[in-house]
Amino acid sequence: MNDDKSYKEYLVDITTFIFDVDGVLTDGTINVTTNGEMLRTMSIKDGFALKTAVDAGFNICIISGGSNEGVRKRLEGLGIKDIFLGAHNKIDQLNEYTSKNNIDKTNVLYMGDDIPDFPVMKLVGLPCCPQDAAPEIKAISKYVSHKNGGKGAVRDVIEQVLKVQNKWNGNFSAKYD
Repeated sequence: MNDDKSYKEYLVDITTFIFDVDGVLTDGTINVTTNGEMLRTMSIKDGFALKTAVDAGFNICIISGGSNEGVRKRLEGLGIKDIFLGAHNKIDQLNEYTSKNNIDKTNVLYMGDDIPDFPVMKLVGLPCCPQDAAPEIKAISKYVSHKNGGKGAVRDVIEQVLKVQNKWNGNFSAKYD
């Protein structure tokens, strides 16, 4: 792999999106209720992009160290079937998922935001991160979104890939009139 390539040159080969949750699909903060329930906020725009990618036939996988079942329900509602929560060694889940689905890791876009994502990001074709990711993650990312985690970073990368592959410009007006 030629590291001098622009990240845009990788977009055409992406077949698979893998996302962390906290700090990527959320802004990395949690609200804790008086009974100890932890609440997260997700972007509707990220959700739309995820659903659009699912409908366009892309592989979507979630690998997160967190284990919030509300997160699982939200993502399943978008049509995502491969959700690994409570993942403490993300490389194991990456290898299991890519092997089971016969996916070449060079065709994977992974978006992470913090140190637990570092090892797995080194193994994929297009490591990406939100604007507010840890410096170590930004340093190994081939693309740093101009959006923060939970604020459209996921939409940003999905939209770019789908546009390059001519899968974004569907007849949306007919679907939403």
